Amino acid sequence: MFKVWNIRKGLIPIFTVVFASNYAYSSETASQLHATKQNGKILVVMTNHATYPTRTDKTGLWLTELTHFYDVAEAAGYDMDFVSPQGGVVPLDERSLKSIYLDRSAKAHLADPQFMQRLKTTLTPNTIEPKNYKAIYYTGGHGTMWDFPNNKELKNISEKIYQQGGIVSAVCHGVGGLLPLQDEKGRPLIAGKTVTGFANIEETLSGIKSQVPFSLQNGLIDHGAKYKRALLPFNSYVISDDRIITGQNPQSSKAIAEAVVKQLKSLN
Repeated sequence: MFKVWNIRKGLIPIFTVVFASNYAYSSETASQLHATKQNGKILVVMTNHATYPTRTDKTGLWLTELTHFYDVAEAAGYDMDFVSPQGGVVPLDERSLKSIYLDRSAKAHLADPQFMQRLKTTLTPNTIEPKNYKAIYYTGGHGTMWDFPNNKELKNISEKIYQQGGIVSAVCHGVGGLLPLQDEKGRPLIAGKTVTGFANIEETLSGIKSQVPFSLQNGLIDHGAKYKRALLPFNSYVISDDRIITGQNPQSSKAIAEAVVKQLKSLN
């Protein structure tokens, strides 16, 4: 059984729509990690990749994909550690910082020196102990298309979290981080699962189709997943199938956080 959260707040004009990216803070060594809150920890994954093949603007983390998730999870009593494939600095997608994409919370995080410092000092995967986490959340942004799918350490971390009964979740382009994951029999973890992620039509409308290394939607289908998307592009759409939770686009960031928190509570 899977559940679908489809939140529609009316059509979003195409000229005001782009995917959102995520934020995260983290420390450079395990000894610097914040104390675990009562409900446990969620590992938040962010990209280190900032460049497109030919565009002059920079990609990276889409801010609100992180801040929306962060706010919901923190309010629910979960601590979050931030990790990236290489550790250290997480670049921010330039378009995600435009005023039309920033809400009050995102602006507050941008103005918070401690939060921004955590984005400059994310953990490296080799410092992560999977048993310490109840869930993993892959944030989006186009940069993830380059450094999420082929990272063996992140793959191993996610697989262990899932095998120990935890949740694997991802939003937008971050869903590409699920492509290499395998179950205990070596099959794609998403095979037979209903998932979503940034749709081909959204890639076209965002103007980045010619820049990405592969189609996320096609990649999910090629790995045996049952892909679904919202009827209208850039509407919030989240699917929960077993302990795999995916969100289609930046507009899904709050809804996927709520779905993850709800699922975590049911597992306790």
